[in-house]
Amino acid sequence: MNQAITSPLREKLLNSLKEMDAVILFAALEAKLEKYKQDNNFLYLTGLNTPNAIYFGFKGSRGNSEFLFIQRGDPEREVWEGKKMTAEEAKAQSGIGNVAYLDEFESLLSSYCPSINRIYSNIGNQTLNAPLSYAMFRLLPVRERYPQISIQCVTEVITPLRKVKSDWEIMQLQRAIDVTGKGIMDIWETAEAGMMEYELEAMLFYRIQKSGLKHWGFAPIVAAGINAATLHYEKNECQISAGDLVLLDVGASYMNYSADISRTFPISGTFSQRQAQVYSAVLKVQKEIISMIRPGVLLQHMQTKTRELIADELIALGLIQDSAEVTKYYMHGVSHFLGMDTHDVGGRDAVLEVGNVITVEPGIYIPEERLGVRIEDDVLVTQEGYCVLSQNIPKEISEIEEILKARA
Repeated sequence: MNQAITSPLREKLLNSLKEMDAVILFAALEAKLEKYKQDNNFLYLTGLNTPNAIYFGFKGSRGNSEFLFIQRGDPEREVWEGKKMTAEEAKAQSGIGNVAYLDEFESLLSSYCPSINRIYSNIGNQTLNAPLSYAMFRLLPVRERYPQISIQCVTEVITPLRKVKSDWEIMQLQRAIDVTGKGIMDIWETAEAGMMEYELEAMLFYRIQKSGLKHWGFAPIVAAGINAATLHYEKNECQISAGDLVLLDVGASYMNYSADISRTFPISGTFSQRQAQVYSAVLKVQKEIISMIRPGVLLQHMQTKTRELIADELIALGLIQDSAEVTKYYMHGVSHFLGMDTHDVGGRDAVLEVGNVITVEPGIYIPEERLGVRIEDDVLVTQEGYCVLSQNIPKEISEIEEILKARA
């Protein structure tokens, strides 16, 4: 991200606060011998991938002020860890004019605390049976010494910004989606009965890394046969048998923006009659739900409609006799927001706006028939209605079978 993108976002966020409120965001801590992945809210507002940094913004009676705190460079550690970002580099990349060092943070915060009413921070969800998040730990001295200051999660004030994607953000999502689609194609062109689920996972991750991306958006699901009837199956450790349907629920991450795509295919190359019946039912429902998408639509209305449609399909498939039984074979939501988090900020009771990106993912899961089908696309809400960002990833039975039959 560059200054032209992030500075207006920070200004908009600070302007949305009440006077004497502050935002303090902590970057993800430096990972040892691991690939680094930045905190999403910190990256969203600063554009910086540097670890351990802190952003401080304050809405005062005379206007907004902001500071960035970064690590000091240590020449003796450079041979081990490389050079740290300089203050000049941080200013250029983030557009934040006031850059100081981490050992100066407490001093500056102390000077502001007597005036602060509320701090919004990336504290995450706090529970009594788990350790404090790093952000909450760092803010404990504030709670102890300035009890008048309320500390709240930044999600409350950043959600309206992150829900509506800029053109730049949509480009990052499209890149993640396109790479994910290429990985799915790699699998279709190579997979065969007898392989292990993790071999298919490896093919996709190879495509992700070969394309210059570093991370999954979430733990991938590669579920063959009965495993596809487990919604969040993540072991990916079973052998794929002839005749199995294989459910892929996968997504690459690019610049922390995550794709989320589901495709289901027959390892043998062709759908059996029953598999085709179930698959066609799910695809029919998905297409109808996608056609509903436009500004002003309630996500909850999409979910209600999905259950009605799937219930009708389940009755036609001979699986249930009454629509009230739908949850026996379909038990999850049809949509969620997509962005920097795979289940992005926004909530399931939201009203769709131009610039939202959501998933549409109906499914039918039949453990007694050892199969599950889910078809998921990523969809942008536009002024005219919608645009399916994953439209280039085949999902028609004829398309999938044609690709599979062409395997070497």
